Amino acid sequence: MIDILIPTYCRPAALAVTLTSLCAQTYRDFRVVVSDQTEDGSAFESGEVQAALRVLQSHGHVVETLKHLPRKGLAEHRQFLLNQAIAPYALFLDDDLILEPWVVECLLTTIQTEQCGFVGSAVIGLSFSEDVRPHQQILEFWEGPVEPEIVRSGTPQWERYKLHNAANLYHVQQQLKITPDHPRTYRVAWIGGCVMYDTTKLRSVGGFEFWRELPPNHCGEDVLAQLRVMAAFGGCGVLPSGVYHQELPTTIRDRSMDAPQLLPVV
Repeated sequence: MIDILIPTYCRPAALAVTLTSLCAQTYRDFRVVVSDQTEDGSAFESGEVQAALRVLQSHGHVVETLKHLPRKGLAEHRQFLLNQAIAPYALFLDDDLILEPWVVECLLTTIQTEQCGFVGSAVIGLSFSEDVRPHQQILEFWEGPVEPEIVRSGTPQWERYKLHNAANLYHVQQQLKITPDHPRTYRVAWIGGCVMYDTTKLRSVGGFEFWRELPPNHCGEDVLAQLRVMAAFGGCGVLPSGVYHQELPTTIRDRSMDAPQLLPVV
């Protein structure tokens, strides 16, 4: 039912942690595809990564490890992974996350219920657990079915991204006592790190093929893809989030070429 697609670059230890959290998922019907763009060496040579991959295989998961060079930008790498997808749903997962055991099942149940283009579990930085920011915790629940919505930079809807800063989601879901047994969908600008797409719907809006229109040093490719899917089919976040950021230094230092600022949403 699900292809879990993981792009990785120069983060073997973090990747091993991410893969290990997949070993404990309550939902088991998924394949894992990892694409490495490390130029000097390979993430798959790491003993930690090899161990996690073996555990996944012992659980019956098909695991594919691919090397994809030369580097042509983040969007091109995501498109390469999307080209490998054969399942109805594609979960794009960053290589520096930790997932609670119920996350994949919750995302699948939500996207099947809502029949929308994507559902995401935004990442939480637990180093900010004591940094409470009420002014950034504005939450707009979907009270009915998720519907298409156009969100652009500079609009009030764009400001929803602040809910995903630091540990805001962690504080909100604790205050509201939202549990995996009774998840809630909410409106988003975009979601980083852990997003499940309806594969056909993502492809129907072009996927990440817009990489050809961007300079190689771009960022925001996941944002632009989500905005386009949301405009056509709708998209949402789901609470509670059970995804935690490992809070490593970014591998993307130049963020001046922001895809949603350079290319149209619709």
